[in-house]
Amino acid sequence: MALVEVQTVATPAVPRIKPIIRDVLVESRPNIPIKFNAISHLAYVNRPTVLTMKDLGLPEDLGISPVAVSQPFPLFTEEAIRIMRTEVFTKEVWDNCLQSTAFAKCQIRGHCPKYAPFMYNAWTDPKTLSIISDIAGIDLIPMIDIDIGNLNISVEDEGHDKDRVVNQSDDDVPITNWHYDSYPFVCVVMMSDASKMVGGETALRNGSGEIIKVRGPQMGSAVILQGRCISHQALAALGGGERITMITSFRPRDPMVRDTSVLTSIRPISNPSDLYFQWAQYRLEVLRARLAVMLQELEEQHRAQRPTDVSRIKQFLQLQEEWIAATNKEIVVV
Repeated sequence: MALVEVQTVATPAVPRIKPIIRDVLVESRPNIPIKFNAISHLAYVNRPTVLTMKDLGLPEDLGISPVAVSQPFPLFTEEAIRIMRTEVFTKEVWDNCLQSTAFAKCQIRGHCPKYAPFMYNAWTDPKTLSIISDIAGIDLIPMIDIDIGNLNISVEDEGHDKDRVVNQSDDDVPITNWHYDSYPFVCVVMMSDASKMVGGETALRNGSGEIIKVRGPQMGSAVILQGRCISHQALAALGGGERITMITSFRPRDPMVRDTSVLTSIRPISNPSDLYFQWAQYRLEVLRARLAVMLQELEEQHRAQRPTDVSRIKQFLQLQEEWIAATNKEIVVV
């Protein structure tokens, strides 16, 4: 089913957020002997409340799960967040992984696992994936390495009008433009002290175009969003000094599940060589798994002396032709 296109609103011309960071960058990542440990570094307790696609007035079969978005829930401990910040706030990371576009002025991406092994292990740990999957309502795995732990960073302008802190409107001071994600699900984690923040919500547009806000999480807490089919934007948080969020993208583990991933918003902010290697690798691995499933199905039918389901074969092959074509379309040679 085609994605729902929702009318968006204009972005304010002069946001009051500067794309800088106050943390002092060290020359290189210090030795961090601590390995990610799910028992001590996960803060998860109970499954949070979720809004479904139906709750947002969207078709229930639009995405890959009935779940649209979760309320904030504790995911990582403050110690885990501190270790992750230590990994990424280094000169070598900012020299090699900083991206700035009209979409988002300050992003750090492509740092996992080379510069941030603790962060990478946190997101790929089986317990973390089990939590994410349970809340999302479908078994998920990280998309590709380049989209593990992506950081969106903004720092409050010291000269902002303090009245704006209490008079923030629905479309006020966005950090990102209205957009759909390139991948099925994302998990957004707050990496800043949000105790004094006002705002910082994720704004969503429902099926009728109305804006719904999901409150901003506290440090170490997360929100899960099926962002491939829901128009959304991040709103600035005032009063906290900085707003640093960590976003990891996910896809279905089952290769037979529909996957409409694209590279539309990813291509401009990624190293082409790394991106296209990881994209092609994931797409070919899925294709290989699908072919293996279909081959086994055919062989079992033949051994059982059942008639060959020709229509099933042709339908399967048509879907794989579309998969290959979609994979090829996203690889743009400049």
